[in-house]
Amino acid sequence: MRKEYDFSDAVRGPAVKQPSKTRITIMLDRDVIAAFRARAKDTGGGYQTAINQALREHLANDELETTLRRVVREEIRNAG
Repeated sequence: MRKEYDFSDAVRGPAVKQPSKTRITIMLDRDVIAAFRARAKDTGGGYQTAINQALREHLANDELETTLRRVVREEIRNAG
């Protein structure tokens, strides 16, 4: 290793860019964050990853519910 390094042209930034992720600021209730941190501690994952997964599951369920409601309405309309 060198005894000295030249950092005069260095640029501060993330070590690894994650193109699929976007940094945002969001306000969440303390109890919600505490619950996700507790889950993350139990599973060994990160609490932000757990929040992201919960949001994905909600979106998937919401789309499923919308589809089911549409199908039921069509079936009722066709039965009459």
